[in-house]
Amino acid sequence: MTQRYGWTWFGQGRPEFADAPRPGQRSVWDFPRPPRLESEPRRVRVALGEQVLADSGSGLRVCETASPPTVYLPPEDCNLSALQAAPGASFCEWKGRADYLATPTGDVVAWRYDRPRHPFKALAGWLSFYPGRVACWLADERVRPQPGGFYGGWVTDDLAGPFKGEPNTGHW
Repeated sequence: MTQRYGWTWFGQGRPEFADAPRPGQRSVWDFPRPPRLESEPRRVRVALGEQVLADSGSGLRVCETASPPTVYLPPEDCNLSALQAAPGASFCEWKGRADYLATPTGDVVAWRYDRPRHPFKALAGWLSFYPGRVACWLADERVRPQPGGFYGGWVTDDLAGPFKGEPNTGHW
C-alpha cells in the first residue's frame, strides 16, 4: 500500500486536533489531497547570505493537506550559475522524481522536477528552495521552514496547522 492510499485526511474536513484559523489565515487541513497547483501572488525572494538565488513575481505553489505550500520558481528567475547538480534524488508520489541542486560548497538548497507527472507538468524545470537552508521571503515576510528536515514547505503567518513534520505527526 502506498502513502497515497493510506492517508486519512483529504481536505474535506479538519481533524479535531487542527488549529482553528484566525482571521486572514488558511488551514493546511483545508488543502486538498491530491495536491493542487496554484499561482503564488506574492513576490518571492531567495538568498544565501548576500547572494540572490531567486527573485520572482511568477511563482507557483503546491498546496497539499497537512503541509504548508511549497513554492516553485521559473528557472529564468533563478541564479542558476550559483547552483550545481547534486547527487541523489527523491520520489514524490504525485510529482515524480526530484533532482537536487547545491551550492558550490555542496550544500543542497533546492530541488526540481525535470519531468513531473500530470497535473504538475507546469513545474518542469522550476526550482523550489529549502527555507531552512537559505533565506526565503514571500512579499516582506521571512519564511520559516516546515518542521521535520525533509519537507520543503514554506511556513508563513497566514497558515494554521499543525503541519506534517512536527513531533508526533509520523502517523499522518
